[in-house]
Amino acid sequence: MADLRAQIEDQIPRLRRYARALTGDRTLADDLVQDTLERALTRFHLWRHGSDLRAWLFTIMHNIFVNQARSRLRHRHESLESNAAVEAMQAPEPDWLQLRDLDRALAQLPHEQRTVLLLVGLEQFTYEEAARVLQVPIGTVMSRLSRGRERLRMVLAGDSNVSALKVVK
Repeated sequence: MADLRAQIEDQIPRLRRYARALTGDRTLADDLVQDTLERALTRFHLWRHGSDLRAWLFTIMHNIFVNQARSRLRHRHESLESNAAVEAMQAPEPDWLQLRDLDRALAQLPHEQRTVLLLVGLEQFTYEEAARVLQVPIGTVMSRLSRGRERLRMVLAGDSNVSALKVVK
């Protein structure tokens, strides 16, 4: 059990980074990581020994995030924090500005494209691992990644004509 605890603890920084990128909020990200770890520990008997523990934890996190997002859609509420206060607290260094722009651009992507970009680009999952986490075929991962990268490029370039759907004739 101590070995298992060490293996799970090794994944916490990656889980936190992915949760932060998914939620865009440090507090929500910490809650998501805590929910993920709780579910993993209470359902550890469901993990197949010899399989990828990292992918299993990310699958749990993804499923919890999707369930929470659906729940938030049903029960909308307004944040008490103002965007101006959050922006005032950020450092005025160019790197922080670029990260803020990237964060905002990622937030504009559809959820399906954003999650694939984060798994493959940030967490360095292979296409196969990302497909297992998201429970979709590898081809779907590849197409979402391609469309997500293109859309991200357009948003970062300031293209105001970014549409959700492409018109096919």
